[in-house]
Amino acid sequence: MIVPGRDIAAFAPAAIDSLRAQTEPRWRAILVDDGSTDATGDVFRAAAADDPRFRLLRRDEAHGLGAARNAGLELVDTPLLGFLDADDELTPTALARLTGTLAESGSDFVAGAYVRTRTQGDSYVAGRVQPWVATATDPQRLGTTILDHPAASANIVAWSKISRTDFWGDLRFPEGVAYEDQVVAQLMYTRATAFDVIPDVVAHWRVRADGTSITQGKARLPVLLDYLAALRGGIRVLQDAGAHDAVAARLSLIVAMDLPPLHEIARTHRDPAYAAAVSEFVTEIEALPEFAHASPDHSLTAALSW
Repeated sequence: MIVPGRDIAAFAPAAIDSLRAQTEPRWRAILVDDGSTDATGDVFRAAAADDPRFRLLRRDEAHGLGAARNAGLELVDTPLLGFLDADDELTPTALARLTGTLAESGSDFVAGAYVRTRTQGDSYVAGRVQPWVATATDPQRLGTTILDHPAASANIVAWSKISRTDFWGDLRFPEGVAYEDQVVAQLMYTRATAFDVIPDVVAHWRVRADGTSITQGKARLPVLLDYLAALRGGIRVLQDAGAHDAVAARLSLIVAMDLPPLHEIARTHRDPAYAAAVSEFVTEIEALPEFAHASPDHSLTAALSW
């Protein structure tokens, strides 16, 4: 497992404990401290000192999540690999189910379901599996492809999957941008000879109470631009692979889930460039041939008027 983190000392112990709690004990983890200025490095260092299954990689300067994952990839020497962000957690049976599924199927990778955890009182509580996650992972499918299961393209996060290490080859995360896992996920789906999906919840994705995670920063124009670039890139990967049903599935989800909150932010954003960027993206996806199969409303631009 590759476990990157920066300035998440408050959450890293839970991520580490979730690895120690696995019912499958045959794992090793590379803890990548991406230039933290808090006690994250100390948490990682203590874990590595206490348990030989952990290895610490310390980076003196922060280079971002994509670069941290890539640095970890260079050190992987196990036949299988996966990712866990250091502010998230695995469920206890996650590795057993994911690795066991690959042993049964022989596929290139397997993807499981995940849920968000949000604060409730003094603790974080897991929510339900969202509909698009369920559509991507339920029912179980072994040895499928993106052409046979286009809805899998909705599961775009890095930490819901376990892969065969040799499947990665030259595949690496974009660096210096946010939402670095979206394009990589679509490349995984389109490059795989076969992949598996399972409905089991394998990860708890923490929605931080202080709003400091990347996915909670979409009101900032640079984050928005990275977000839209990731959406464009993922769509392009699917198009280039001829996975047109998967493109339609992604567009349908973008229209239903991604655009409405961006539209609300744009309506009151002080920088007109924000609304312009969203409007340009809407115009682009409306022009795609797959859009007619993705949205029942073919006047999306008018609906999202400013």
